[in-house]
Amino acid sequence: MDLTPGVPDLGAFPRTAWLRAERMVLADLESAAFGYGDPAGTPALRRAVATWLARNRGVNADPEDLIIVAGVAQAIGLVAQVFKQRGIGEIAVEDPGSLGSRQHLQLWGMQTPPIPVDAAGLRVDVLRESNAPAVMVTPAHHFPTGVVLEGERRRDLIAWAAAGGLIIEDDYDAEHRYDRPPVPALRAMLSDQVIYTGSISKLLAPSLRIGWMLPPAEYKEELIGRKRLADLGNAALPQLTLAHLMTSGELERQLRLLRRRHRTRRDTMVRAIHTYLPTATVHGAAAGLHLTITFDDGTNDVELAAAALREGVKTHPLSWHCQLPHAPGLVLGYAARTPTEITEAIATIAHVK
Repeated sequence: MDLTPGVPDLGAFPRTAWLRAERMVLADLESAAFGYGDPAGTPALRRAVATWLARNRGVNADPEDLIIVAGVAQAIGLVAQVFKQRGIGEIAVEDPGSLGSRQHLQLWGMQTPPIPVDAAGLRVDVLRESNAPAVMVTPAHHFPTGVVLEGERRRDLIAWAAAGGLIIEDDYDAEHRYDRPPVPALRAMLSDQVIYTGSISKLLAPSLRIGWMLPPAEYKEELIGRKRLADLGNAALPQLTLAHLMTSGELERQLRLLRRRHRTRRDTMVRAIHTYLPTATVHGAAAGLHLTITFDDGTNDVELAAAALREGVKTHPLSWHCQLPHAPGLVLGYAARTPTEITEAIATIAHVK
């Protein structure tokens, strides 16, 4: 039973709607569209994403300023390459924070100084003291703790950026919320110093490898150049199919379905934790596709995750996502599992603990 965080309900992929959209796209597609296109993405998808961001995230974007990428992972790599070329060798990261994002930055030679995250979000005072020129954040739903960057911290981070800092905003899990209203994207508050990134991976499927980046104007052409060298641009047909789903309202319907299903699975996991792991503290239940639990009894979370895996349950030890000392815990994805599987998995973890 795979409780890996960040995996959506792959069984809910809208196959019928996707096939219908793809047929409609192919029926009207000119032969020239099968050639090499704009490495920044098809105009149709860039328009659709701009409309989606304005409606769902409060971000006003000119379609011409958007770059379609192969997920947030590629966006991170492109930004790191451009920063390195400009002499920027350091991007601060949240701690706890995504191990995968940190690895991508380090792959391209970036130093990743850790900035602690507490109940209000990123410690901007520590960021300021670090003298890091840039920071990568997940302010809408912090990975992995689920904390939302609260208002005063947001204003402080925006002030830090307005004074010259650069923000890479991963709008992680922003659409998946259950018990709280949406929070605005940082990009909606300050465009000149925020490189905004998002993707379709958590809404449809990671295998589509479609994401987007909205950089400040001064970085746009360099990033497009790096994208061109990386792969000449994403495949056009999936872009056009996704654009059709976005403009037809099908993606909105899919999101509503997913929210109902995910809420049920989230509630099941919370109940199972209270039943089988009553001393664990639950974090991040109001939104997202995963929960984080922490222990105050000295549990070795790496050993616990390994023991659970031997019994057929896969999860992430929280320590994987930490550079600084932190309470031990587990990061538990629930979106891809049925309620019965979730209950069995938590019971198994409690058994091996």
